[in-house]
Amino acid sequence: MEADRADRAGVGIGLRQPHYAAWSAGPPALGFVEVHSENFYADGGAALGVLERVRATHAVSLHGVGLALGSAAGLDDWHLDRLARLVDRIDPVRVSDHASFARATLPAYGRIVHANDLLPVAHTPEALAIMVRNVTEVQERLRRPILVENLSAYLSYADAPLAESEFFAQLCRKAGCAMLLDLNNLMVNALNAGAADPLADCRAFVDALPPSIVGEIHLAGHAHVGTLVIDDHGSRVAADVWALYRHAVRRLGARPTLIEWDTDVPPLAVLLDEADHAVRELAAALPTPA
Repeated sequence: MEADRADRAGVGIGLRQPHYAAWSAGPPALGFVEVHSENFYADGGAALGVLERVRATHAVSLHGVGLALGSAAGLDDWHLDRLARLVDRIDPVRVSDHASFARATLPAYGRIVHANDLLPVAHTPEALAIMVRNVTEVQERLRRPILVENLSAYLSYADAPLAESEFFAQLCRKAGCAMLLDLNNLMVNALNAGAADPLADCRAFVDALPPSIVGEIHLAGHAHVGTLVIDDHGSRVAADVWALYRHAVRRLGARPTLIEWDTDVPPLAVLLDEADHAVRELAAALPTPA
């Protein structure tokens, strides 16, 4: 196990508040940690102090949930300004958010409202143009490319002429961004769609992506709730997602890989054990050096 821990250079975990004390007692060997950007928008405070101490020893990836990159109403200037301030302060190794929308103008309210959710966009040329515009604005403000994550979605649109993989390929080419490939989200969508072979469907999605666009991979657990599968990030990575990860590594090569765990958050040691699992899967999937 010690050898595995020494090889976590490309693997990270989502650092959450319950882990702060254990982290301070002895920062583990990891390639990077990822935090939710919006948790650190306040001026000062204990959380930001912890993040700055973490950044002194580890690369930090900022992962957001509120940019609403697919919103036809455009971006929220306050949100983008706060993100830019945090980026300048932390100098993250990567910045990411989701291929979703949340902002819309509602006539009844006479203003733009934020749904506070990751709502799926239709994979249409019109939606693609909106996302390219918004991603470009973010990148110009931050003076760096960002990563955009594929979504776990619980509905689909009849009017969606572009395959999701093609949507991302065009987005990355036109906006100059990269993709954050969430393999658990792919599996959740395939299971909820009732795919005859969910793993095969997910492999086909990975195979359709240009390898050059994938900048990071997310792994997480999901929950079966009646007839629905929920992307709850509340358990260990499922066996079929590990199998998909092995396929993705063989297809794409090694990519920075994150273990996400956001509900029923366990002790830090459990996340580090999952990180070691990712290291072993990486080693098994990559070609043996000659």
